[in-house]
Amino acid sequence: MADGVRTYTIKSPEATEVFISAVPRPGQPIDVEARRIFQAIHDRLCGTKAAVIFQERLFGTEAVMGPLLAVRGECYGPIDDGVPPSLLVCAQPRIGPWAGVQVHAVESDTQAEVIRDSQGCPCGRSVRTARCHYLGLSAIAAPQAGDAQHQARAMFEQAHAILKSKGVSFLAVPRTWLWLRDITDWYSRFNHERTAFFMECGILGKSELSPMPASTGIGLCPAGGAACAMDLTAVLKPAKAIEYLQAAGRQRSAYEYGSAFSRASRAVTPAGRTVFVSGTASIDHDGRTLHTGDPIRQITTTLDNVLAVLADMDCHAADVVQAMAYCKAPEVEAAFETARGRPDWPWITMICDVCRPELLFEVEVTAVPRG
Repeated sequence: MADGVRTYTIKSPEATEVFISAVPRPGQPIDVEARRIFQAIHDRLCGTKAAVIFQERLFGTEAVMGPLLAVRGECYGPIDDGVPPSLLVCAQPRIGPWAGVQVHAVESDTQAEVIRDSQGCPCGRSVRTARCHYLGLSAIAAPQAGDAQHQARAMFEQAHAILKSKGVSFLAVPRTWLWLRDITDWYSRFNHERTAFFMECGILGKSELSPMPASTGIGLCPAGGAACAMDLTAVLKPAKAIEYLQAAGRQRSAYEYGSAFSRASRAVTPAGRTVFVSGTASIDHDGRTLHTGDPIRQITTTLDNVLAVLADMDCHAADVVQAMAYCKAPEVEAAFETARGRPDWPWITMICDVCRPELLFEVEVTAVPRG
């Protein structure tokens, strides 16, 4: 849309899911654009049924986060339940210091529950409908745990403790988002911690079809200084409501070269079934980077890989309700903005590091099949 706010609404008899992606207009004052966008989100969610923000993310430079949160609080009013959004720091994109905001909301006849961590701080929400009990956690981090590797371990343990308090484990998680400061410096050590944790909690080691969540591990920095942070979704009920695709499209399982995640997952969600496509890049069947140094060809290959995964999950390009593009440098962002064949998705584009120094571009999408 011309105003930069795109909304997708998925309805069922039990609930409505609303996906909002908003990008500020270039050259406009931050406070003006923030007020316009947050007010638009407020107005959309104040409908006839109780609406709750399920997960929310703000993308921008560190300096802009405080002003954005101030305007958000003024605009949201009663729809602000005290759960903070994930604040994710990137380099300044072409449009200015703020890259955008992404909201997933749920409207239903039942009230959402605010989830709190062991310190009593709000960190997520759960919603119940006739079809499922769905939980989302945001900005789970443990900056007090020591170095980056210890923070990663403590982050997983903290999230797992919350899940166990709700009667489930990481086996109920279809999707994680992992925000890693200085990712290229310690991604292999992060993968070691994730793999060890997944083995201990039963995700890995029991069968070849391990229920590894779909995931993105990307070099966006959690605001405030933590080395890493995590968002996730979990299906508390019904049981066995998640399907995992370890290998998909043109790519084999990432676990074969050291990364414990599935290429995609599909889960029962409040208004239907949602497909989560993991962070995907210009990588071949054997896990090798393709087209080193060539942003155009990496972008084209990445988009082709994403479309291939969607096809394997019985999704069409028109089913995408959220899309994020991660560009290593401004020139990669410029190439992506003018790329031929770029799908008309609700893009939010960030400049940040990808998990390998030679990777220039990565994409993740969320889709809801309408059939």
